[in-house]
Amino acid sequence: MASSSSSTSSSSVAVKRLSNLTNHLRPTNSNALVKVYAEVSEALSSGRPVVALESTIISHGMPYPQNLETAKEVEAIVRENGAVPATIAILDGIPCIGLSVEQLERLAQLGKSAQKTAHRDIAHVVATKRNGATTVSATMCFAAMVGIPVFVTGGIGGVHRHGEHTMDISSDLTELGRTPVAVVSAGVKSILDIPRTLEYLETQGVCVAAYKTYEFPAFFTEQSGCKVPCRVDSPEECAQLIGKCKQET
Repeated sequence: MASSSSSTSSSSVAVKRLSNLTNHLRPTNSNALVKVYAEVSEALSSGRPVVALESTIISHGMPYPQNLETAKEVEAIVRENGAVPATIAILDGIPCIGLSVEQLERLAQLGKSAQKTAHRDIAHVVATKRNGATTVSATMCFAAMVGIPVFVTGGIGGVHRHGEHTMDISSDLTELGRTPVAVVSAGVKSILDIPRTLEYLETQGVCVAAYKTYEFPAFFTEQSGCKVPCRVDSPEECAQLIGKCKQET
């Protein structure tokens, strides 16, 4: 029965992926919701691993050409580990899932003139045909739309200090609670209120796990003084956890 259930679950995932591809991935159709880079589309169709990458780090994280060099290096690391990178951005109002070298360079040169785009901003950036660099929440949204299950980034947003008064809480956290994409990151930025961030993630039903430790990272440091409820000690355990989380959604 377990084998049959597992087979049925795998078939359902495959059918959903094909449905997403049929409905959304039409690069030659000017009315398509998104434009998927050919390499990414082929990988999704054949079931090869694809890793989503955000683009705000390119436009807002560092100056040109360092930003371009970093973007290429990150994509190369993904490839070296057997997956296809899919850097996500909005160019001329078109959400792009996976960028060519030319598109990466264009985004890098645009820098901060590209709008920093969270989930709430997507409709406006697309409607006005602007250029947008996606944050964690927007990247997760597009990754889920096309069936990319894993997204890698640096630090995610969180609850700001004194957030209990200002209600300044990153939309990354609500996106993590509603969008079935596994986010591999270095934790939240150390300037944020990490204990309240973890409490908020718990409220959102987000499974928070650390690799080979119970310590929650704080972006540039491995130690924050805060503990996570789950620990995984191998890539296989990571994959099993991600699989079980997806089954719950």
